[in-house]
Amino acid sequence: MAWYFAICLAMCLLKETSPVSMAMRQTPLTCSGHTRPVVDLAFSGITPYGYFLISACKDGKPMMRQGDTGDWIGTFLGHKGAVWGATLNNEATKAATAAADFTAKVWDAVTGDEVLTLAHKHIVKSVNFTQDSKCLLTGGNDKMLRIFDLNKPEADPQEIAGHTSAIKKALWCNKDQQIISAAEDKTIRLWDRNTAETVKTLSFETSVSSMEYIPDGEVLVITYGKTIAFYKAHSLDLIKTVDAPASIHSASLHPEKDYFVAGGDDFKLYKYDYSTKEEIESYKGHFGPVHCVRFSPDGELYASGSEDGTLRLWQTAVGKTYGLWKCVLPEELTSENSEALYCPQPEIKA
Repeated sequence: MAWYFAICLAMCLLKETSPVSMAMRQTPLTCSGHTRPVVDLAFSGITPYGYFLISACKDGKPMMRQGDTGDWIGTFLGHKGAVWGATLNNEATKAATAAADFTAKVWDAVTGDEVLTLAHKHIVKSVNFTQDSKCLLTGGNDKMLRIFDLNKPEADPQEIAGHTSAIKKALWCNKDQQIISAAEDKTIRLWDRNTAETVKTLSFETSVSSMEYIPDGEVLVITYGKTIAFYKAHSLDLIKTVDAPASIHSASLHPEKDYFVAGGDDFKLYKYDYSTKEEIESYKGHFGPVHCVRFSPDGELYASGSEDGTLRLWQTAVGKTYGLWKCVLPEELTSENSEALYCPQPEIKA
């Protein structure tokens, strides 16, 4: 798989005393390999070997990549239907996938071997590990939340009922003592893990399209219609909402809460200032609706997955040397090419 450096150069070929002033252009890394729409993605935490990225695709073949470069590491083979959800544990030693073949699978993320197959009664849409990786939370079209003890795979899972339509996303929160779930019944529910009772329910006029939980600060990011909303995860109290120019399928908050990004029906990625809610920039790189977007754990980039079957990696600070992006400053150029202006190509492909 061939990868290339993007050479981002800001220079002004005027007098030596003239200021350097040229706006940088976003140059996404394009990660190919999937053959159908990419519908979910997730990053691991930062490990001694960097951080990693997993993608779920309707082609039934979830892929794992190096997070900062998008370089392909391996494909998890075993599902017999579209994969709707995928996640990694913080250490990137375990992966979990949710699929249309009525199973969730747990994988060894180092060797790529299948560890467990967890049978369900319908399509599985969501998987999420506890912080200690000992339990797996699942949700799907049978409207049921399930908690599997991965140390006791033969034991029946704990089941939590309450939603009246298919569950789209289910996440642990509050140090794994609570669960947040979003379903097609146009509700988000906060659950107590021990009692399996609903703590609070939020109702919307339309189905929630995505949900992200930020442990640092306990922030919940959700999207529905053209709205991006932020809630306090413990109480489900509203913090703020932002209206986007198009229907939004996914949004993600920067780890330092400086920015948030969103993508949806108009093929664009939008970046906003979290404090002021002002749109900072927008880029159209995909050739289909954007289904999922997430910031990397260090906040240096964000990844997007699309109906066009690709993943793309975007720089948070355009022009910064990071991963496969390399910024060459004017003083670093040799004398023979100092009279030419070099600009990055529109894409860098795998």
